[in-house]
Amino acid sequence: MINLQLGDVSHIIQLAIAPVFLLTGVGTILSVLTSRLARIIDRSRVVEELLHGENSPAISPAGLEEELHELYERSHLINRAITLSTSCGLLICLVIAALFTGDATNLNLEKLIASLFVAGVFSLIGSFIFFMREIFVATKTLARQRKLGRRKIIARE
Repeated sequence: MINLQLGDVSHIIQLAIAPVFLLTGVGTILSVLTSRLARIIDRSRVVEELLHGENSPAISPAGLEEELHELYERSHLINRAITLSTSCGLLICLVIAALFTGDATNLNLEKLIASLFVAGVFSLIGSFIFFMREIFVATKTLARQRKLGRRKIIARE
């Protein structure tokens, strides 16, 4: 039978505070990532409508196909970032659970806790890498569209 004292519980809570702060940050980045994914999906629906709709768009079908391809690439990068951020959150939750379990039962879980924490940090790093790659693709798309806009202005003059 496990006999926990109030002092033991407060010590366990103190141990779990740092991972909880990390978990808060992961929740924030997940919110940003899902918002970007929603915008990508909304834009891809608009481009699909322009591409396959009855009204002929001002942009060439080749330009729309290219934009659709870039949106598809961005969605895959964001999905990977979301997956890794979610994995990080799960691993950090496991760290917190292992901290409570190990301290409450006097089990030696230090290596497990350290491994889970390091895996969580690596997942977060991977998430940030995919997020940065998605931003690079979005910026490349913006630069391409700006260049196309300048060509249209020059063609009109």
